[in-house]
Amino acid sequence: MKKLALVLAPVTFALAACGGTDDASTTAEADTVEMPADEAMTGVTAEPAADPSANATAEASAAASEAATASAQEAGENAADVAARAQAAADAADAATEPAPQ
Repeated sequence: MKKLALVLAPVTFALAACGGTDDASTTAEADTVEMPADEAMTGVTAEPAADPSANATAEASAAASEAATASAQEAGENAADVAARAQAAADAADAATEPAPQ
């Protein structure tokens, strides 16, 4: 029984690999995604024009980067100030709770 299964399994897989539902004799059709785009562009007669501000993004990006760096530095300075104040408050609280020397 095992020998029969060993012989029939590869034959079954070979037949399954050969079968297919694609018919090469059918005519090729355009994708359905392209058809609505073609219909939408039928009345357009204007030619595309170059955008002179297309390269302006590099300058804007540099300015935004500088602003982000400045705000990050300011945030770091503020955080250091807050940490120093918190440490001073903690030190003051510790000094107030310590028993007086005798």
